[in-house]
Amino acid sequence: MELNVKWDGKMAFTGLAPSGHELKMDAAESVGGENTGARPTELLLSAVAGCTGIDIISILTKMRLNPTSFQMDVNGERTEEHPKKFTKVNIHYALEGDLPEEKVVRAIELSMDKYCSVSHSLSAEITASYSINGVNGAKSI
Repeated sequence: MELNVKWDGKMAFTGLAPSGHELKMDAAESVGGENTGARPTELLLSAVAGCTGIDIISILTKMRLNPTSFQMDVNGERTEEHPKKFTKVNIHYALEGDLPEEKVVRAIELSMDKYCSVSHSLSAEITASYSINGVNGAKSI
């Protein structure tokens, strides 16, 4: 995979993905940016959520299950010293609909253990929790 990233001045960059979509990145004003785009680290956590979310929807659809709502809350912990890499990432999956818990757990496990290439590209410890229709899951993932 190749993509092009162009400097827009100061601390701003625009990436052009092979899919044709633009990604705006910038730094905070406190470090010389103008806050015109997401921080690269924000995009990294978003990419983890997007990757695993696509996996889970795909798996549940193959199980003939259709969530009515799906949201992920992602929390990343980073080191204090440079390069300030992520050491821990927790994803909370909140799903709604007629969804058997064991199938939701299976979909999450398949994504985390086998399919999500983005999370497997990180050296951080990745954990997950989930809720279905507002009820926290019984199983630890």
